[in-house]
Amino acid sequence: METLAAEEELTIEQKDEQRLILYKRAEALTNIPWYYLAAVDTYERGLRRVVKDRPREEGLISIFFTPSQWAGPLNPDLEDVDPLSISLFGGLGLDGNGDNEADRNQDEDVLFTFARYLEKYGFNDEDFKIALWDYYQREQTVSIINGHANLYKNYKHLALHEHAFPLPLRANYSYRNTWGDRRGWGGRRIHEGTDIFAGYNVPVRATSYGVIEIKGWNIYGGWRIGIRDLDNIYHYYAHLSGFEKGIEEGEIVEPGQVIGYVGSSGYGKPGTQGKFPPHLHYGMYRDNGYTEWSFDPFPSLKSWERKGFQQLKKQS
Repeated sequence: METLAAEEELTIEQKDEQRLILYKRAEALTNIPWYYLAAVDTYERGLRRVVKDRPREEGLISIFFTPSQWAGPLNPDLEDVDPLSISLFGGLGLDGNGDNEADRNQDEDVLFTFARYLEKYGFNDEDFKIALWDYYQREQTVSIINGHANLYKNYKHLALHEHAFPLPLRANYSYRNTWGDRRGWGGRRIHEGTDIFAGYNVPVRATSYGVIEIKGWNIYGGWRIGIRDLDNIYHYYAHLSGFEKGIEEGEIVEPGQVIGYVGSSGYGKPGTQGKFPPHLHYGMYRDNGYTEWSFDPFPSLKSWERKGFQQLKKQS
């Protein structure tokens, strides 16, 4: 409880600083790049926020091992912290801080254990992907974590928490909460996003740091872009009139970066336009390690809009 209380008292910036120290310490011991470890830890932190059968982390590191994974599936003591007996029973747990205990609730032990797992496969990007596939057995998880690693490798730090409203705040736009409304085109379904109405070709901006997963045509969304952020959330921008030059799948984006332009594309074959007034359909989808589901983006949009106007006021 004392560890949890101390962790909760830290600011986001302080947590980032201490996590980076832990990642780089594990890198020094194993030669596994710190951004690989940061990517896995970030992915698992997102899971802990949405998967009900996973407890909140006690320290700073969120990588999760089940008791049987850590101590060994045939170990009669699933809370075993003896590195020797854990090894004899085929457990993964290792001592990472030199206290002669392998404790799955100790940050350094957990990071060292996962780094040693990765080390068996090698040290380059392809080795990393293979290791992730063998561990998670899910292609989408491999893609998400690899995207996180690319972000950290590119920016060389962890402080990537900023967000931006998807349209310029000085643009003429309007929106209300339309998530869950009925939609009839293409069959009865619910509206999985918020519609932000604006004129043709108003710039559309990335709301977060992330990696472009999808770019192209969708029969419902028209010209659309999908971006994955560091909370494992997929941001969906639809009905665009076109894309910003240089925006391609696999590229990194940051908050406020122009990715496309408001349009009225969709509801038909590629190139269909004008079946509804121009607007941006903005959706958010959460990943839980097994599947994805949409959730209401309206509260996030209002929060980013409010903070954006506060920043503009300070600058004026």
